[in-house]
Amino acid sequence: MTDTAEERVALHPLADIDPVIHAPARLMIMTYLYVVDSADYVFLSHVTGLTWGNLATHMSKLEEAGYIEIEKRFVGKKPSSLVRLTERGRQAFRDYKKIMQQVLEELPD
Repeated sequence: MTDTAEERVALHPLADIDPVIHAPARLMIMTYLYVVDSADYVFLSHVTGLTWGNLATHMSKLEEAGYIEIEKRFVGKKPSSLVRLTERGRQAFRDYKKIMQQVLEELPD
């Protein structure tokens, strides 16, 4: 017999933490995107310290989950990709944040 989501959360709030967001690199990306309207790959690579390849891999996972949308365009003659959170991604991050705050507040000092 498997536990329902409510029963797992009752056992421990981290039982249902979103693994797509929880990975450190994706958590950094989501955190930055949560506080801005949009960002390009250059900015995200710079602030996260991720290589272009690692950044692209993590962006693909976030895009597959429906958490981000990527707009490819040209600035002058140079290609540029603008990334923003979708409403689904924004809500998923709020849920993640709420669970993590609960967990951290329950820890003894």
